[in-house]
Amino acid sequence: MTDLLPAERAGVSLWDDVVGQDDAVGVLRSSVADPVHAYLIIGPHGSGKRAVARAFAAALMGRGLDDDAAARQARLVLARDHPDVFEFDPEGASLREIEVDDILRRVMRSPIEGRGKVLILDGFERVSGAAPRLLKPIEEPSDGTWFLILADDVPADLVTIASRCVRLDLGPVPDELVAERLRAEGIAPGRAVEAAAAAAGDLDRARLLATDERLTLRRDAWRSVPDRLDGTGARAVETADDLLAMIDDAMAPLLARHEREVEALDELVRVRGERGSGRKDLEAKHKREIRRYRTDQLRAGLADLSRRYRDEFVASGSPGAADALATLSQTGADLVRNPTERLQLVALFGRLTRPGPARV
Repeated sequence: MTDLLPAERAGVSLWDDVVGQDDAVGVLRSSVADPVHAYLIIGPHGSGKRAVARAFAAALMGRGLDDDAAARQARLVLARDHPDVFEFDPEGASLREIEVDDILRRVMRSPIEGRGKVLILDGFERVSGAAPRLLKPIEEPSDGTWFLILADDVPADLVTIASRCVRLDLGPVPDELVAERLRAEGIAPGRAVEAAAAAAGDLDRARLLATDERLTLRRDAWRSVPDRLDGTGARAVETADDLLAMIDDAMAPLLARHEREVEALDELVRVRGERGSGRKDLEAKHKREIRRYRTDQLRAGLADLSRRYRDEFVASGSPGAADALATLSQTGADLVRNPTERLQLVALFGRLTRPGPARV
């Protein structure tokens, strides 16, 4: 590769976690030397928006530094441990005023580690009425401040902000590319294929799923949901509770990683005597990751359930299967509103019909 970036010359593979987005990587690599103030990265769930943004942030933090210094900055960013790179994701169905206040405080804060800072703002299709307060900071940030705004699409509330950004569109990531990466990292071929299919293009999640011994059982449970339904509320509740218990169980690899990160922070505090916001920031990061992981588990389950009804529709043209697919599609879209999981699943299962046998 020609024209290596400083961190790359020092051996850091900035883009390793970005899969299937070569065009986007090319655009962003060429932008590092003279970046604009704000980028809008648009792509469907699982397209790798966060990985793309994090890699670009790692490259930006090394601008103007010698190779070793740039590598240090990049490693901190990629480890999600850089004090001047802020990753944000709204907690609810829309961006709240208190969350806007937090973003604006980060905008005003001087860099701690380097000479600039990056704000990665995820889930901004939910910006809602908060857009006007963010417009000026995004349009005219201080020197050395870059916004990387991530969204699934561009709703009306985001149009004005979008007009102030360079837009980059990402496509869906084929499962085959994720499976190929997992195999290259030593994952058994069969497990790599299954983890990739369940991860919907998200490499980080695919890595976690590849260590999940109960992934196959969980996917089978979702596909067998129609066989359990009998039209009663009691059975809908029972089915929802069983699936949610499996999601709780699926959190084990992520929670284990969180424990290791807490232990690493405790050791850092012991060695350096550093305190401050590190614990609070780590807890906030873990909370975001747990919320995302649970939502991703629900999305993956709904996708497996949709495949069951799609098989039925292809085989028989059943109107009931077509109605079920529409219902499942709407339920997936509603996940962004963060409803109570149990109520959502019970309502869904109360509406689904019982298809014919699944095709093998």
